[in-house]
Amino acid sequence: MKDIAKFSKIGIRAISIYMITTIMAVTLGLLVANAVKPGEALTAETRQELVQNYKQQADSNISKAQQQKEARPLDALQNIIPDNIVKSASNNINMLQIIFCAIFFGIAMILVPEEKARPVKAFFDSMNDIILKIIDLVMMLAPFGVFALICGLIVEVPNKEVIQALALYAFSVFLGLTLIIVIYLIIIYFYTKKTPLFFLKNMAPVQLLAFSTSSSSATLPVTMERVEDYLGVEEEVSSFVLPMGATVNMDGTSLYLAVAAVFIAQAFGMNLSLEAQLGIVATATLSSIGTAGVPGASVTMLVIILEQAGIPEAGLALIFAVDRPLDMLRTVVNVTGDAAVSMVVAKSVGKLGEPKKKD
Repeated sequence: MKDIAKFSKIGIRAISIYMITTIMAVTLGLLVANAVKPGEALTAETRQELVQNYKQQADSNISKAQQQKEARPLDALQNIIPDNIVKSASNNINMLQIIFCAIFFGIAMILVPEEKARPVKAFFDSMNDIILKIIDLVMMLAPFGVFALICGLIVEVPNKEVIQALALYAFSVFLGLTLIIVIYLIIIYFYTKKTPLFFLKNMAPVQLLAFSTSSSSATLPVTMERVEDYLGVEEEVSSFVLPMGATVNMDGTSLYLAVAAVFIAQAFGMNLSLEAQLGIVATATLSSIGTAGVPGASVTMLVIILEQAGIPEAGLALIFAVDRPLDMLRTVVNVTGDAAVSMVVAKSVGKLGEPKKKD
């Protein structure tokens, strides 16, 4: 990226589209939950059983959420600046700190003479190629890893009664996630003229990895490779839009937060007012921004939404029995949304070309 003006243009468009798709996802989640009414299928006996069985997990997440609520208003901005960048880079929780340092470093590189910045850029380009090759080698073992993960999930499956009681809730989340992907495909087709088959075929390896790891951050290097080489997005767009999306664009998570909140309210016999549901839209949108791209991180955010809407926090225990497979599915939507937005942004700035490679 050669100048700051172009950098700003791409950033503003990416953030604007990310916010729009997030609000759309939360709204869609509320519509699905209100139409299907999954919470009404849960009996009082099953609700009590779930609350007792998963009380420890619920209390742990409530405690984490309480710590976040006690933070000062400006702490979120202060925490973007890392005390130790090496420590921040060692986990997936502090992605915003890494993005901040990368942007700051990139701006500095733009401002120095090109001949001085060229060796640094060449070094990081080489490191990026090496990391991607390592990931390619690891991906050769991915089918075995997915098989082992599915086996582990099967072993942890709760009793039949619990599965039946939560089936409608799981279906509601799955339906909403499917509708979001359909919307992505429609937007891509009409804006970039790329067919749904083209997009899904080239994103399949990314979606498989996202499903198996439940982490959009862990999937990021593969996402960048597929978007650049197979979808035709130029590197100067993908290298900025995708890392940002892995942290601030969590459409699958946003939809899940909305459906889960309404489900818990319905399970406790509550009818949420329009005002309460608009509050869920606002809170879920803000909560999804900066949610760590690691398995299960969104459950803590759900506690804040439940409290804001006046829904019993103990209801958090109702969703744990099926949360792991749903977490895998919503991660697929998260990374798919990042790729879709990168294509739209690239098209809008004339940086969407033909794929470099084909499967």
